[in-house]
Amino acid sequence: MRELAIRLQGVGKCYRSYARDLDRVLEVLSGKPRHHAFHALQPLDLEVARGEVIGVIGKNGAGKSTLLKLLAGTLQASSGSVDIKGRVSAILELGANFHPEMTGHDNVFLSCAIQGLSRGEAEAAYEAITGFAGIGDFIHQPVKTYSSGMVMRLAFAIATHVNPDILIIDEALSVGDGVFARRSFERIMEFRQAGKTIFFCSHSLYQVEALCDRVLWLDAGRLRQEGSPASVITAYGEFVQSESGVEELHHPPGLAAEAAPTLPGAVAPRMLAVEVRVDGHLARAHRVLSNRSTLEITLRFQASPAMPVPTLGLVWIGGDGRLVTSAGSRHDGIVITLDERQQGVATLVVPNVPLLKGYYCLDVYLLCEQGLMVYERVQQAAEFNVEQEGLELGVFSLPHRWRLP
Repeated sequence: MRELAIRLQGVGKCYRSYARDLDRVLEVLSGKPRHHAFHALQPLDLEVARGEVIGVIGKNGAGKSTLLKLLAGTLQASSGSVDIKGRVSAILELGANFHPEMTGHDNVFLSCAIQGLSRGEAEAAYEAITGFAGIGDFIHQPVKTYSSGMVMRLAFAIATHVNPDILIIDEALSVGDGVFARRSFERIMEFRQAGKTIFFCSHSLYQVEALCDRVLWLDAGRLRQEGSPASVITAYGEFVQSESGVEELHHPPGLAAEAAPTLPGAVAPRMLAVEVRVDGHLARAHRVLSNRSTLEITLRFQASPAMPVPTLGLVWIGGDGRLVTSAGSRHDGIVITLDERQQGVATLVVPNVPLLKGYYCLDVYLLCEQGLMVYERVQQAAEFNVEQEGLELGVFSLPHRWRLP
């Protein structure tokens, strides 16, 4: 029998909406409903084993954050029962548990108290929390003076240093600059390897599929599908495509635009150059002959001596926004060596480009050694206008042969 960390039975959340404040009073006096009921989350049954990593996906307004808040205890369910075994720590909306007038120092102790830590336990964890957050003397300034990046760094540091049994993450796997994002990613992987139960909500389907054991797809407050990451994400991708006509979010996201101060001496890997040649011609925009042209993409990057050698990823996107295909050095088993300057270079060669006529663009990624966390993303690094002979239809030419009796 597997040991359960979470059991939800008929758990739902309903909000009452009144057209006028007076309707609240009239409802109490008359006993007749005068409100409109909004079901943010329909009654849900769910069992999660200890050590499972659960992904939660869905469009905005699907009920994802409501579910996570119910698990975190920041919302009370309207129906059903929530049975949680162990300490829960959550990284939800930006600074949700922070008091803006209090300093970061005082908010650390406030947050630890909310998590159930004693004063002694909070003091023991304080140095590790502030050291990990890396915001320096800002820790003694009111949180209202922090940038959003600094708030997220402090929130992440607190949530992952209170020794939780269950960690809830809402769109916060990689936060801040490249160095801190790397450290936050490593911290999450440590939790995963230690057998912690994790709920991971993200629009990055790529990361959800790579990290999670099981995925929940919520739609309009209902559990639409539950199962293996591959099956649920495929179904959700088709749903998004049918609704919007654009396939989105299957590739790794870039880092957050706003970054808190980088630790002194810390340098994140970065791209140095992207060189794209078609039939030996170097340019950014190319004319390509289907099944005839040779494509060469040379990527140069600067690594960091303090971090493992990065990997490379390439994603081709069609004119309609649909992800067409991809290639990755880690997936292909390629190990990139560095020179004496800690720089790496690799060239991807595509002979007889099999794409059929149409417009395509190329996005390039510099990723961690596991191909999960993005250090840098170069969008539309190159454009291709593919021309073809013949009347083949579709996106690419399928290698094939005919066999007759």
